Amino acid sequence: MNKSMLFAALAVIATAPVLAGTPRLDHRETHQANRIYNGVANGELTRPEARRLSAGQAHLYRAEARAKSDGVVTGRERTWLQHEANQQSRRIYRQKHDAQDRG
Repeated sequence: MNKSMLFAALAVIATAPVLAGTPRLDHRETHQANRIYNGVANGELTRPEARRLSAGQAHLYRAEARAKSDGVVTGRERTWLQHEANQQSRRIYRQKHDAQDRG
């Protein structure tokens, strides 16, 4: 009985760092930051647009840090983070494809 409880405890401890990871969200954040950078580089984004979008990315980073702060990202937190990332992605698309451009 003690061995099974020990193995169960070790399994929980071993998976804890995995639960706190958000590799899919990390990839999305990197991709979105690159989209903003490329939009500035090719003139699709004005400076104020890029500033607002960068602030939105910073908000997403902070939200992810808050979710990870207790060591576990729950399913509800993960869903909420994906929702926030989706909204940010739509904002980037709209700003890059609007009539405004730099120069």
